[in-house]
Amino acid sequence: MRSNLDVYIVGSGMTSLGKFPDRPVREMTGMALAKALADAGLENAASIEAAWFSNTRQALLEGQNGIRGEVALRPNGITGIPITNVENACASGSTAFYNAVAFLRAGLGEVALVIGAEKMFFPENREGMFRAFRGSTDTLQFDSQIEALLSLAKDMPIPEGVEPASERSVFMDIYAAFARYHMARFGTTQRQIAAVASKNHRHSTMNPDAQYRFDMTTDEVLADKPVSWPFTRAMCAPISDGAAAMMLCTGSALKRFDAARAVPVGACALVSSSDRHPDDLDNHVGRRAALRAYAQAGVGPEAMSLAEVHDATAFAEILQIENLGFCARGEGGAFTESGATALGGRIPVNPSGGLLSKGHPVGATGILQLHELVTQLRGEAGARQVENARWGIAENGGGFLGHEEAATTVTILGGK
Repeated sequence: MRSNLDVYIVGSGMTSLGKFPDRPVREMTGMALAKALADAGLENAASIEAAWFSNTRQALLEGQNGIRGEVALRPNGITGIPITNVENACASGSTAFYNAVAFLRAGLGEVALVIGAEKMFFPENREGMFRAFRGSTDTLQFDSQIEALLSLAKDMPIPEGVEPASERSVFMDIYAAFARYHMARFGTTQRQIAAVASKNHRHSTMNPDAQYRFDMTTDEVLADKPVSWPFTRAMCAPISDGAAAMMLCTGSALKRFDAARAVPVGACALVSSSDRHPDDLDNHVGRRAALRAYAQAGVGPEAMSLAEVHDATAFAEILQIENLGFCARGEGGAFTESGATALGGRIPVNPSGGLLSKGHPVGATGILQLHELVTQLRGEAGARQVENARWGIAENGGGFLGHEEAATTVTILGGK
C-alpha cells in the first residue's frame, strides 16, 4: 500500500557525456536540470524544497570549493532553499541520492532535487587530471596502502615485457591488483575481463548520450593499448565531462506529477569499508551494501530485471555481479562470457554502456546509473530496452581504503 512518505523519481535527465573543455560546470548543471524539470512536467524549479549537489573535481582543478552547489545552481534559478554539497569519491552522486531519499522519508519536505556535475577533462593540466584520483585514498598512508593492495596480486605476476601506460590513474593499478588476485584465486581469465568491455561497448552503440558509441570485439579489446596488466585501454573507464539530475517526491506529492511515469525507490543502502581480511570476500563492502538493499526492498537478486554497476574497470563488473548475487563467488568471469549479462541474457548488466563506454564523470556517475534504471523501468530505452523490466539495481562504489572501496551505495528501483 502506498505511503505518503514513500519516495518516487518523477523527473530525470542527463547531458551527453564526453570531453568538453569549453563547457563549465554551471552550464552542464543547467542542461541536466532543464531536462529533469521538463521530464517532471515542470516549467521552473519553484517546487523544489531542497537540493543535493555532487562534485569531486572543482576544488582540485578549478579552485571552486566550499559552495560548489550554490555557485552552480544560482544561475539556474535555484536560490533560498537548503543546498547540500556532497563529495564521496566516485559514490558522490548516489550518496547525494541517499541523503535526499532520507530527507523525504523523514517528512522534512515533499520535493527534492539531486544533481551531479563533473568537469574532468583539462587538456592544459593533464598531470592534475590523473593526480586528483589520489585524494580518494588515504593520502597520509598512500605508499603503504598501495604496497599492501599490490601485494594481493603476488600469485599472478605481470607477464614479462608488458609495460604500463605512462599516463594512468592510480586506481587502474589498484583494480589491476584486485583482478590478478581474482585470476589467481578463481581462475578468471584476461579474456573474460575483456568480454565485459566488449559487451558494454556493444550496449553503448544504442545509447545516444554515451561518450563512446562504437562496437569492439573481445579480440579488439585485448589488442588495445596496455594500461595496467591485465587491463588494456578499452577495459578502463575514460575521463569524462557531464551531468545528471533527478526530481524526487513523496507519495503525498505524487498527485502533482504524472504518477504513471513515476518510479518507486525500493531501497537505498550506503555502506563504508571495513578491516576485513582480503580473502573474506563475503564481507566485501559491495556485498554488505547489496544485502542491506535487498532487505530494505524485500526482494532478492532473482527479482532484478537489470543492473547498472560501477565498472570503472571491466574487472570491477565481474566482482560486483558476484557481490550482487547474480552468480556464485568466483564465477563472474564465466557468467559474463556465457552472455548472461548481455542484452537478451539472464540479467542484463550496464545496458547503458556502463562507465567503460557511456562515460564516468565522477560526481555525476551514481545519478547517471539511476537515470538508466528509470529509463528502462519506464520502457523508454529504445533499442537497448530490457524486456518487461520491473526491478533495477545500481551499485556505485567510491575511493579505496583497506582492501576495498571506501564507500558503496546500492539502490533498488521499481516494483510498481
